[in-house]
Amino acid sequence: PVFHARDAALELGRLSNALVLMGSATPDVVSYRKAERGEYLLLHLPNRILAHTKHIAVQQNLLKRVKDTARRKKIQASLASGRASEFVSLPLPEVEVVDLREELRAGNRSIFSRSLQAAMRTTLSRGEQVILFLNRRGTASFVICRDCGYVMTCPRCETTLTYHTSGELMVCHYCGYRAKIVEECPRCGSDRIRFFGLGTQRVEEAVKQMFPEAQPIRWDWDSTRTKGSHHVFLDHFMNGRANVMIGTQMVAKGLDLPLVTLVGVISADTALYLPDFRAGERTFQLLMQVAGRAGRSPLGGRVIIQSYTPDQVPIEAASNHDYEGFYQMELAFRREQRYPPFKRLALLLYQGPGQERSAEAARQLAYRLRQHIARQGIPAVEVLGPTPSYVRRIRNQYRWHVLLRAQDPASVLRPLLPLPQGWRVDIDPVTLL
Repeated sequence: PVFHARDAALELGRLSNALVLMGSATPDVVSYRKAERGEYLLLHLPNRILAHTKHIAVQQNLLKRVKDTARRKKIQASLASGRASEFVSLPLPEVEVVDLREELRAGNRSIFSRSLQAAMRTTLSRGEQVILFLNRRGTASFVICRDCGYVMTCPRCETTLTYHTSGELMVCHYCGYRAKIVEECPRCGSDRIRFFGLGTQRVEEAVKQMFPEAQPIRWDWDSTRTKGSHHVFLDHFMNGRANVMIGTQMVAKGLDLPLVTLVGVISADTALYLPDFRAGERTFQLLMQVAGRAGRSPLGGRVIIQSYTPDQVPIEAASNHDYEGFYQMELAFRREQRYPPFKRLALLLYQGPGQERSAEAARQLAYRLRQHIARQGIPAVEVLGPTPSYVRRIRNQYRWHVLLRAQDPASVLRPLLPLPQGWRVDIDPVTLL
Protein backbone atom coordinates (compact mmCIF):
# COMPACT_ATOMS: atom_id res chain seq x y z
CA PRO A 1 0.00 0.00 0.00
CA VAL A 2 0.93 3.64 -0.53
CA PHE A 3 0.62 6.02 2.43
CA HIS A 4 0.63 9.81 2.70
CA ALA A 5 4.20 11.15 3.12
CA ARG A 6 3.00 13.32 6.02
CA ASP A 7 1.75 10.26 7.90
CA ALA A 8 4.95 8.34 7.13
CA ALA A 9 6.97 11.24 8.59
CA LEU A 10 4.78 11.29 11.70
CA GLU A 11 5.25 7.55 12.18
CA LEU A 12 9.01 7.88 11.75
CA GLY A 13 8.99 10.66 14.36
CA ARG A 14 7.04 8.44 16.75
CA LEU A 15 9.39 5.49 16.29
CA SER A 16 12.53 7.59 16.74
CA ASN A 17 11.08 9.82 19.47
CA ALA A 18 11.72 12.88 17.28
CA LEU A 19 9.87 16.15 16.82
CA VAL A 20 8.04 16.53 13.48
CA LEU A 21 7.64 20.12 12.28
CA MET A 22 5.07 20.83 9.55
CA GLY A 23 5.04 24.34 8.14
CA SER A 24 2.71 25.89 5.59
CA ALA A 25 0.98 29.17 4.79
CA THR A 26 -1.98 27.05 3.68
CA PRO A 27 -2.18 23.87 5.80
CA ASP A 28 -4.31 21.10 4.37
CA VAL A 29 -7.74 20.79 5.96
CA VAL A 30 -7.00 17.44 7.60
CA SER A 31 -3.84 18.68 9.35
CA TYR A 32 -5.43 21.94 10.49
CA ARG A 33 -8.41 20.07 11.91
CA LYS A 34 -6.06 17.85 13.92
CA ALA A 35 -4.25 20.93 15.22
CA GLU A 36 -7.58 22.46 16.27
CA ARG A 37 -8.45 19.29 18.15
CA GLY A 38 -5.12 19.26 19.98
CA GLU A 39 -3.51 16.35 18.13
CA TYR A 40 -0.82 18.73 16.86
CA LEU A 41 0.59 21.83 18.55
CA LEU A 42 -0.51 24.82 16.44
CA LEU A 43 1.81 27.83 16.19
CA HIS A 44 0.86 30.96 14.23
CA LEU A 45 3.20 33.34 12.39
CA PRO A 46 0.81 36.25 11.77
CA ASN A 47 3.37 38.77 10.49
CA ARG A 48 5.11 38.69 7.13
CA ILE A 49 8.80 39.23 7.86
CA LEU A 50 11.26 40.38 5.20
CA ALA A 51 14.37 38.71 6.56
CA HIS A 52 17.43 39.04 8.74
CA THR A 53 19.77 41.99 8.13
CA LYS A 54 22.05 39.87 5.93
CA HIS A 55 19.21 39.41 3.47
CA ILE A 56 18.30 43.10 3.68
CA ALA A 57 21.80 43.93 2.41
CA VAL A 58 21.23 41.68 -0.60
CA GLN A 59 17.91 43.39 -1.29
CA GLN A 60 19.51 46.83 -1.17
CA ASN A 61 21.79 45.87 -4.05
CA LEU A 62 18.94 44.43 -6.12
CA LEU A 63 16.62 47.37 -5.53
CA LYS A 64 19.10 49.79 -7.07
CA ARG A 65 17.61 48.72 -10.41
CA VAL A 66 14.29 50.41 -9.56
CA LYS A 67 13.88 53.36 -11.95
CA ASP A 68 11.38 55.36 -9.89
CA THR A 69 13.53 57.64 -7.68
CA ALA A 70 10.79 58.36 -5.13
CA ARG A 71 10.04 54.65 -4.67
CA ARG A 72 13.73 53.87 -4.37
CA LYS A 73 14.23 56.44 -1.58
CA LYS A 74 11.18 55.12 0.26
CA ILE A 75 12.44 51.55 0.32
CA GLN A 76 15.94 52.63 1.28
CA ALA A 77 14.43 54.23 4.38
CA SER A 78 12.49 51.02 5.17
CA LEU A 79 15.58 48.89 4.78
CA ALA A 80 17.58 51.25 6.97
CA SER A 81 15.00 50.82 9.75
CA GLY A 82 15.24 47.07 9.24
CA ARG A 83 18.98 47.18 9.84
CA ALA A 84 18.30 48.88 13.18
CA SER A 85 15.62 46.43 14.32
CA GLU A 86 16.93 43.18 12.76
CA PHE A 87 13.87 42.73 10.54
CA VAL A 88 11.30 44.53 8.42
CA SER A 89 7.64 43.52 8.67
CA LEU A 90 5.87 43.54 5.31
CA PRO A 91 2.14 43.83 4.50
CA LEU A 92 0.42 41.21 2.38
CA PRO A 93 -0.03 42.19 -1.27
CA GLU A 94 -3.20 43.88 -2.47
CA VAL A 95 -5.34 41.43 -4.49
CA GLU A 96 -7.75 42.31 -7.29
CA VAL A 97 -10.09 39.76 -8.89
CA VAL A 98 -11.05 40.42 -12.52
CA ASP A 99 -14.24 38.90 -13.95
CA LEU A 100 -13.27 37.64 -17.41
CA ARG A 101 -16.92 37.58 -18.46
CA GLU A 102 -16.97 41.36 -18.11
CA GLU A 103 -13.80 41.58 -20.19
CA LEU A 104 -15.51 39.68 -23.01
CA ARG A 105 -18.58 41.89 -22.78
CA ALA A 106 -16.31 44.91 -23.11
CA GLY A 107 -14.80 43.47 -26.29
CA ASN A 108 -11.44 42.44 -24.79
CA ARG A 109 -10.39 39.13 -26.38
CA SER A 110 -6.83 39.26 -25.06
CA ILE A 111 -5.34 36.73 -22.66
CA PHE A 112 -4.71 39.68 -20.36
CA SER A 113 -7.49 41.72 -18.77
CA ARG A 114 -7.33 45.50 -19.13
CA SER A 115 -6.35 45.80 -15.48
CA LEU A 116 -3.48 43.32 -15.86
CA GLN A 117 -2.26 45.01 -19.05
CA ALA A 118 -2.11 48.40 -17.31
CA ALA A 119 -0.41 46.96 -14.22
CA MET A 120 2.22 45.19 -16.34
CA ARG A 121 3.04 48.40 -18.23
CA THR A 122 3.46 50.33 -14.98
CA THR A 123 5.55 47.61 -13.33
CA LEU A 124 7.89 47.16 -16.29
CA SER A 125 8.33 50.91 -16.74
CA ARG A 126 9.57 51.12 -13.14
CA GLY A 127 12.25 48.51 -13.75
CA GLU A 128 10.43 45.97 -11.59
CA GLN A 129 9.43 42.38 -12.35
CA VAL A 130 6.26 40.38 -13.07
CA ILE A 131 5.26 36.76 -12.51
CA LEU A 132 2.47 35.33 -14.66
CA PHE A 133 1.05 32.06 -13.36
CA LEU A 134 -0.82 29.50 -15.44
CA ASN A 135 -1.27 25.90 -14.39
CA ARG A 136 -0.90 24.44 -17.87
CA ARG A 137 2.12 23.79 -20.08
CA GLY A 138 2.25 24.07 -23.86
CA THR A 139 0.67 26.43 -26.35
CA ALA A 140 -2.85 25.02 -26.69
CA SER A 141 -4.60 22.46 -24.50
CA PHE A 142 -6.10 20.59 -27.44
CA VAL A 143 -6.04 20.34 -31.24
CA ILE A 144 -9.39 20.03 -33.02
CA CYS A 145 -10.84 19.69 -36.52
CA ARG A 146 -13.34 22.51 -37.00
CA ASP A 147 -15.31 20.54 -39.62
CA CYS A 148 -16.07 17.25 -37.87
CA GLY A 149 -15.08 18.11 -34.27
CA TYR A 150 -12.44 15.38 -33.96
CA VAL A 151 -9.96 16.09 -31.15
CA MET A 152 -6.41 14.72 -31.53
CA THR A 153 -5.77 12.18 -28.79
CA CYS A 154 -2.89 10.02 -27.62
CA PRO A 155 -3.01 6.52 -29.18
CA ARG A 156 -1.83 5.02 -25.87
CA CYS A 157 -3.85 7.14 -23.43
CA GLU A 158 -7.40 8.47 -23.42
CA THR A 159 -6.17 12.05 -23.18
CA THR A 160 -5.98 14.97 -25.56
CA LEU A 161 -2.65 15.94 -27.08
CA THR A 162 -1.28 19.36 -26.16
CA TYR A 163 0.15 21.53 -28.92
CA HIS A 164 3.70 22.85 -28.39
CA THR A 165 5.11 25.43 -30.80
CA SER A 166 8.68 24.33 -30.06
CA GLY A 167 9.19 21.61 -32.65
CA GLU A 168 5.59 21.94 -33.88
CA LEU A 169 4.61 18.92 -31.81
CA MET A 170 1.51 17.42 -30.23
CA VAL A 171 2.50 15.95 -26.86
CA CYS A 172 0.82 13.63 -24.34
CA HIS A 173 1.67 14.87 -20.84
CA TYR A 174 0.90 11.44 -19.34
CA CYS A 175 3.07 9.02 -21.31
CA GLY A 176 5.33 11.37 -23.30
CA TYR A 177 4.00 10.36 -26.74
CA ARG A 178 4.92 12.95 -29.40
CA ALA A 179 3.69 13.48 -32.93
CA LYS A 180 4.16 16.14 -35.59
CA ILE A 181 1.23 18.49 -35.97
CA VAL A 182 -1.26 17.14 -38.52
CA GLU A 183 -2.19 19.12 -41.62
CA GLU A 184 -5.32 17.06 -42.30
CA CYS A 185 -7.91 15.59 -39.97
CA PRO A 186 -7.39 11.81 -39.68
CA ARG A 187 -11.17 11.32 -39.57
CA CYS A 188 -12.59 13.53 -42.34
CA GLY A 189 -9.53 14.80 -44.21
CA SER A 190 -10.28 18.49 -43.60
CA ASP A 191 -7.39 20.95 -43.36
CA ARG A 192 -9.32 23.18 -40.92
CA ILE A 193 -7.18 22.19 -37.94
CA ARG A 194 -7.21 24.66 -35.05
CA PHE A 195 -5.61 24.99 -31.63
CA PHE A 196 -7.73 25.77 -28.58
CA GLY A 197 -7.02 26.42 -24.93
CA LEU A 198 -4.17 28.18 -23.23
CA GLY A 199 -0.67 27.17 -22.17
CA THR A 200 2.54 28.79 -20.94
CA GLN A 201 4.04 28.98 -24.44
CA ARG A 202 1.04 30.89 -25.72
CA VAL A 203 1.21 33.30 -22.78
CA GLU A 204 4.90 33.88 -23.60
CA GLU A 205 4.00 34.69 -27.22
CA ALA A 206 1.27 37.10 -26.07
CA VAL A 207 3.71 38.91 -23.74
CA LYS A 208 6.21 39.38 -26.59
CA GLN A 209 3.49 40.67 -28.88
CA MET A 210 1.83 43.07 -26.43
CA PHE A 211 4.95 44.23 -24.56
CA PRO A 212 7.84 44.39 -27.06
CA GLU A 213 10.11 45.90 -24.39
CA ALA A 214 9.56 42.94 -22.04
CA GLN A 215 12.12 40.19 -21.58
CA PRO A 216 10.02 37.12 -20.74
CA ILE A 217 11.30 33.82 -19.46
CA ARG A 218 9.21 30.64 -19.29
CA TRP A 219 9.72 28.37 -16.29
CA ASP A 220 7.87 25.07 -16.59
CA TRP A 221 8.66 21.38 -16.87
CA ASP A 222 9.28 21.61 -20.63
CA SER A 223 11.84 24.39 -20.31
CA THR A 224 13.71 23.02 -17.27
CA ARG A 225 14.36 19.37 -18.07
CA THR A 226 18.15 19.53 -18.01
CA LYS A 227 20.19 19.21 -14.83
CA GLY A 228 20.82 22.55 -13.15
CA SER A 229 18.40 24.42 -15.40
CA HIS A 230 16.32 25.63 -12.43
CA HIS A 231 19.31 27.49 -10.99
CA VAL A 232 20.19 28.93 -14.40
CA PHE A 233 16.65 30.26 -14.91
CA LEU A 234 16.46 31.72 -11.41
CA ASP A 235 19.87 33.38 -11.73
CA HIS A 236 18.83 34.80 -15.12
CA PHE A 237 15.75 36.39 -13.54
CA MET A 238 17.45 37.56 -10.33
CA ASN A 239 20.18 39.34 -12.30
CA GLY A 240 17.69 41.29 -14.39
CA ARG A 241 18.23 39.56 -17.73
CA ALA A 242 14.48 38.83 -17.72
CA ASN A 243 11.64 40.84 -16.21
CA VAL A 244 8.57 38.64 -16.82
CA MET A 245 8.51 35.08 -15.48
CA ILE A 246 5.81 32.82 -16.93
CA GLY A 247 5.34 29.55 -15.13
CA THR A 248 3.27 26.70 -13.78
CA GLN A 249 3.29 25.37 -10.20
CA MET A 250 7.08 25.71 -10.14
CA VAL A 251 6.75 29.48 -9.60
CA ALA A 252 4.11 29.22 -6.87
CA LYS A 253 6.29 28.31 -3.88
CA GLY A 254 9.65 29.06 -2.36
CA LEU A 255 10.78 31.92 -4.61
CA ASP A 256 11.99 35.06 -2.84
CA LEU A 257 12.33 37.70 -5.57
CA PRO A 258 12.50 41.27 -4.19
CA LEU A 259 11.80 43.01 -7.51
CA VAL A 260 8.59 41.08 -8.20
CA THR A 261 5.85 43.59 -7.42
CA LEU A 262 3.13 42.16 -9.66
CA VAL A 263 1.71 38.64 -9.92
CA GLY A 264 -0.92 37.85 -12.53
CA VAL A 265 -2.97 34.64 -12.38
CA ILE A 266 -4.08 34.10 -15.98
CA SER A 267 -6.95 31.73 -15.16
CA ALA A 268 -7.90 30.76 -11.62
CA ASP A 269 -10.49 28.28 -12.94
CA THR A 270 -8.06 25.78 -14.50
CA ALA A 271 -8.22 23.12 -11.79
CA LEU A 272 -11.29 24.27 -9.85
CA TYR A 273 -13.79 21.99 -11.57
CA LEU A 274 -11.83 18.75 -11.71
CA PRO A 275 -13.78 15.75 -10.34
CA ASP A 276 -11.84 15.59 -7.08
CA PHE A 277 -13.10 16.69 -3.68
CA ARG A 278 -9.78 18.46 -3.04
CA ALA A 279 -10.04 20.63 -6.18
CA GLY A 280 -11.19 23.66 -4.19
CA GLU A 281 -8.49 23.22 -1.56
CA ARG A 282 -5.75 22.88 -4.18
CA THR A 283 -7.00 25.96 -6.05
CA PHE A 284 -7.05 28.01 -2.85
CA GLN A 285 -3.57 26.83 -1.85
CA LEU A 286 -2.10 27.59 -5.27
CA LEU A 287 -3.63 31.06 -5.40
CA MET A 288 -2.41 31.88 -1.89
CA GLN A 289 1.08 30.56 -2.58
CA VAL A 290 1.56 32.29 -5.92
CA ALA A 291 0.16 35.54 -4.49
CA GLY A 292 2.86 35.30 -1.84
CA ARG A 293 5.53 35.81 -4.52
CA ALA A 294 4.51 39.48 -4.79
CA GLY A 295 5.65 42.22 -2.44
CA ARG A 296 8.56 40.44 -0.76
CA SER A 297 10.42 43.74 -0.33
CA PRO A 298 9.44 47.23 0.84
CA LEU A 299 8.43 47.95 -2.77
CA GLY A 300 5.10 46.33 -1.95
CA GLY A 301 3.10 44.07 -4.22
CA ARG A 302 -0.09 43.60 -6.16
CA VAL A 303 -1.86 40.45 -7.35
CA ILE A 304 -4.42 40.28 -10.15
CA ILE A 305 -6.48 37.08 -10.36
CA GLN A 306 -8.44 36.50 -13.57
CA SER A 307 -11.47 34.21 -13.39
CA TYR A 308 -14.74 33.36 -15.13
CA THR A 309 -16.23 32.42 -11.74
CA PRO A 310 -14.89 35.04 -9.30
CA ASP A 311 -17.59 34.34 -6.68
CA GLN A 312 -16.34 30.81 -5.94
CA VAL A 313 -15.23 30.35 -2.32
CA PRO A 314 -11.57 29.40 -3.02
CA ILE A 315 -11.08 32.48 -5.21
CA GLU A 316 -12.87 34.90 -2.86
CA ALA A 317 -11.03 33.57 0.19
CA ALA A 318 -7.63 33.72 -1.53
CA SER A 319 -8.27 37.29 -2.67
CA ASN A 320 -8.90 38.26 0.97
CA HIS A 321 -5.94 36.23 2.35
CA ASP A 322 -8.63 34.48 4.40
CA TYR A 323 -7.42 31.00 5.30
CA GLU A 324 -9.79 30.69 8.26
CA GLY A 325 -12.84 31.61 6.16
CA PHE A 326 -11.92 29.08 3.49
CA TYR A 327 -11.22 26.41 6.10
CA GLN A 328 -14.64 26.79 7.74
CA MET A 329 -16.49 26.61 4.40
CA GLU A 330 -14.44 23.63 3.22
CA LEU A 331 -14.93 21.84 6.54
CA ALA A 332 -18.72 22.24 6.28
CA PHE A 333 -18.66 20.82 2.73
CA ARG A 334 -16.59 17.82 3.77
CA ARG A 335 -18.71 17.12 6.84
CA GLU A 336 -21.82 17.02 4.65
CA GLN A 337 -20.18 14.79 2.02
CA ARG A 338 -18.33 12.53 4.54
CA TYR A 339 -14.88 13.34 3.17
CA PRO A 340 -11.66 13.66 5.20
CA PRO A 341 -11.18 14.62 8.00
CA PHE A 342 -14.59 13.11 8.90
CA LYS A 343 -13.91 9.83 7.13
CA ARG A 344 -10.71 8.38 5.69
CA LEU A 345 -10.35 7.08 2.15
CA ALA A 346 -8.52 4.27 0.41
CA LEU A 347 -8.23 4.42 -3.38
CA LEU A 348 -7.89 1.01 -4.98
CA LEU A 349 -6.63 1.42 -8.53
CA TYR A 350 -6.43 -1.37 -11.09
CA GLN A 351 -4.35 -1.05 -14.27
CA GLY A 352 -4.23 -3.71 -16.94
CA PRO A 353 -4.47 -4.44 -20.66
CA GLY A 354 -7.98 -4.66 -22.07
CA GLN A 355 -10.97 -2.55 -21.13
CA GLU A 356 -13.29 -5.41 -20.17
CA ARG A 357 -10.61 -7.30 -18.25
CA SER A 358 -9.88 -4.22 -16.13
CA ALA A 359 -13.57 -3.53 -15.57
CA GLU A 360 -14.15 -7.14 -14.49
CA ALA A 361 -11.20 -7.05 -12.07
CA ALA A 362 -12.68 -3.92 -10.48
CA ARG A 363 -16.16 -5.47 -10.24
CA GLN A 364 -14.76 -8.58 -8.57
CA LEU A 365 -12.83 -6.64 -5.94
CA ALA A 366 -15.79 -4.37 -5.16
CA TYR A 367 -17.95 -7.50 -4.73
CA ARG A 368 -15.35 -9.12 -2.43
CA LEU A 369 -15.17 -5.97 -0.35
CA ARG A 370 -18.94 -5.70 0.07
CA GLN A 371 -19.21 -9.40 0.97
CA HIS A 372 -16.40 -9.10 3.54
CA ILE A 373 -17.97 -6.01 5.14
CA ALA A 374 -21.39 -7.69 5.31
CA ARG A 375 -20.03 -10.95 6.78
CA GLN A 376 -17.98 -9.16 9.43
CA GLY A 377 -20.76 -6.67 10.19
CA ILE A 378 -18.35 -3.73 9.92
CA PRO A 379 -20.35 -0.52 10.51
CA ALA A 380 -20.10 2.85 8.74
CA VAL A 381 -18.11 1.64 5.73
CA GLU A 382 -18.90 2.59 2.14
CA VAL A 383 -17.65 0.98 -1.06
CA LEU A 384 -17.98 3.40 -3.96
CA GLY A 385 -17.68 2.11 -7.51
CA PRO A 386 -16.17 0.51 -9.42
CA THR A 387 -15.81 3.33 -11.94
CA PRO A 388 -13.38 4.16 -14.74
CA SER A 389 -10.60 6.48 -13.61
CA TYR A 390 -10.61 10.13 -14.70
CA VAL A 391 -7.92 9.22 -17.26
CA ARG A 392 -9.16 5.82 -18.35
CA ARG A 393 -6.08 4.66 -20.25
CA ILE A 394 -2.38 5.47 -19.80
CA ARG A 395 0.35 3.68 -21.79
CA ASN A 396 -2.28 1.24 -23.08
CA GLN A 397 -3.19 0.25 -19.52
CA TYR A 398 -6.90 0.60 -18.72
CA ARG A 399 -7.58 2.07 -15.30
CA TRP A 400 -10.54 1.41 -12.98
CA HIS A 401 -10.86 2.24 -9.33
CA VAL A 402 -12.83 1.42 -6.21
CA LEU A 403 -13.06 3.91 -3.35
CA LEU A 404 -13.35 2.74 0.25
CA ARG A 405 -14.64 5.23 2.81
CA ALA A 406 -14.28 4.34 6.50
CA GLN A 407 -12.80 5.48 9.81
CA ASP A 408 -9.91 3.03 9.33
CA PRO A 409 -9.85 1.74 5.72
CA ALA A 410 -6.52 -0.06 6.19
CA SER A 411 -7.99 -2.38 8.85
CA VAL A 412 -10.95 -3.16 6.56
CA LEU A 413 -8.62 -4.09 3.71
CA ARG A 414 -6.03 -6.04 5.70
CA PRO A 415 -7.85 -9.43 5.69
CA LEU A 416 -8.12 -9.26 1.87
CA LEU A 417 -4.40 -8.74 1.29
CA PRO A 418 -2.48 -9.45 -0.82
CA LEU A 419 -4.65 -8.22 -3.68
CA PRO A 420 -4.27 -9.76 -7.14
CA GLN A 421 -1.58 -8.44 -9.46
CA GLY A 422 -2.41 -5.11 -11.08
CA TRP A 423 -3.89 -3.48 -7.99
CA ARG A 424 -2.45 -0.45 -6.20
CA VAL A 425 -3.74 0.64 -2.78
CA ASP A 426 -3.41 4.31 -1.82
CA ILE A 427 -4.36 5.09 1.79
CA ASP A 428 -5.43 8.74 2.30
CA PRO A 429 -4.89 9.61 -1.39
CA VAL A 430 -3.92 13.20 -2.18
CA THR A 431 -5.95 13.01 -5.40
CA LEU A 432 -8.73 10.83 -6.80
CA LEU A 433 -7.83 11.53 -10.45
